[in-house]
Amino acid sequence: MTLPLIPLATVRHHHLARHRLCETPTGAGKGQDLHQLMQDLTFVQLDSISTVARAHHMILHARRTNYRPKALEKLMSDRLAFEHWTHDASVIDIDNFGHWKLKFARDAVTLKSRYKNWRRDGYEEKFNTVLKRIADQGPCCSSDVGADEKKGSGGWWDWHPSKTALEYLWRSGKLSVTHRQGFRKFYDLTERVIPQPHLSTQYLPEETIAHTCTTALDCLGFATAGEIAAFWDIITPAEAKQWCADELAAGQLIEVELETAQGKPRRSFARPCVLEVPLMEPTKRIRILSPFDPALRDRKRTERLFGFHYRIEVFVPEAKRQYGYYVFPVLEGDRLIGRIDMKADRARGVMAVRAFWPEAGLRMGSGRIKALTTAIERTARLSAVTDTEFAPDWIR
Repeated sequence: MTLPLIPLATVRHHHLARHRLCETPTGAGKGQDLHQLMQDLTFVQLDSISTVARAHHMILHARRTNYRPKALEKLMSDRLAFEHWTHDASVIDIDNFGHWKLKFARDAVTLKSRYKNWRRDGYEEKFNTVLKRIADQGPCCSSDVGADEKKGSGGWWDWHPSKTALEYLWRSGKLSVTHRQGFRKFYDLTERVIPQPHLSTQYLPEETIAHTCTTALDCLGFATAGEIAAFWDIITPAEAKQWCADELAAGQLIEVELETAQGKPRRSFARPCVLEVPLMEPTKRIRILSPFDPALRDRKRTERLFGFHYRIEVFVPEAKRQYGYYVFPVLEGDRLIGRIDMKADRARGVMAVRAFWPEAGLRMGSGRIKALTTAIERTARLSAVTDTEFAPDWIR
């Protein structure tokens, strides 16, 4: 059977719309407006690098230029979101907490196997001590436990047993992150952090599988079973594959061919009514995105949709970097037009722009340069610096 071929422009449009990158980024960026945005995105990835601003703040700012970091802190303190692990550490809309119990149970098993190679022995013996300390004295961070334990010398991953216990108890659901100071996590008993309605909700594994697959497809628009499984990283590829087969047989999914930037069609799943959903045209505004933006996190998908090859060079020796330590993708309308190397020099109150590399064939006229400069100035305000400074040869 010949499958319908969806043009690349349509696929890209749906992808950006699902990730809230078509609309003008107006709105309060706090309170109910931010909560609705979080519900639509489902989660934002956390990252410790603050060259310009931390990833989660840049993700939200790209969609709400009025957003400021304290708004997310307020959302979390109001328990409308919680922090845990998807494919990486993330802030997740609280409505998903009940489904995280399957991940807690699975992580409780898999982490013990991984920690045999990654962590020092003895952390399991610290579980009761750590839980009692928190129950009696309240929230704590890793520096509050294990004072009598030998600190590791093998790098940041060489944790002492009590720190490993804290992380394990968090990943397996006994503890929750109650807040952060800087980027340091403070843990409390889960029953003292998560609101009772979410705490008491129970789902069968098959319900969680259906929920994670449904929300993943809703956020992606078109996806393979592998992309659906990887979105949340809660369920296995086999579980996602079976869900897709069942939904397809029930008429709840269709198969389509997606045009790609490389010219090779890619078979994917979609809802039967996906093309009937009205979409607004993408705004032409230029946005500077985090490398961990949910619209770009899947690097292979990004290449298929935009013809844009992106890799983080943080761990590449400086002499071997093609672009820079931590460069940011730049979106204009429905195209990724280049990448920018810039850093917030907070001591001087300046956003220092080192270089912008436009994609091949992109014309950098005065209007586009002005729009890019405006986007840089917006991002500077998020970083709490007041001025911009451009290297003489910043447009490469």
